[in-house]
Amino acid sequence: MTRPTPPPATPKQPSPQSAAKKPASTFRAALRGLLTAILVPVLLFEEWGWTPLANLVGRLARLPLWARLENKVRGLPPWGALLAFFLPVLVLLPVKVLALYLFSGGHAATGFAVLIGAKLVGTAIVARIFQLVETSLMRISLFARWYPRWKAWKNRVLLAVRASAPWRAIHAFEEATRRRSRHLWHRFWRL
Repeated sequence: MTRPTPPPATPKQPSPQSAAKKPASTFRAALRGLLTAILVPVLLFEEWGWTPLANLVGRLARLPLWARLENKVRGLPPWGALLAFFLPVLVLLPVKVLALYLFSGGHAATGFAVLIGAKLVGTAIVARIFQLVETSLMRISLFARWYPRWKAWKNRVLLAVRASAPWRAIHAFEEATRRRSRHLWHRFWRL
């Protein structure tokens, strides 16, 4: 006995819910990509300057008054530590607004110098404060939950940047320039 052939399968139509999810997920992916592209230069600067600038500010702890101030910051309760961590950001906000004002007034070089100076000082102070209050901040449940996620995401982004061809080319150029400079320096002093 022969079996009857089944009717041809009709193409499955997407449900209205799945059709609505596609543009939303595309939008989220595009937004995530845009935010990553904006944050990469900031992350690279922070990664470059975080430890050296924090150590530079940490040298001020040799001064008795500064050492007492650091001890007070280190002993802050969790929410006080969070306030101390964000205080430099709030204090430097008017300086950054001043830089924008200088840009708008046609003083681009001065505005750029003010902006870079504020970024360097801000990063140095925030990095040092973070070194002092990290254990207190980790006692805040929201911070303890999100900080490791932020750090893992940042490390993934920086790893991808460092694996990219432009980054490797810049790094190779820097290394070659450094070798040539050392060679010329030694050659100059042998004369």
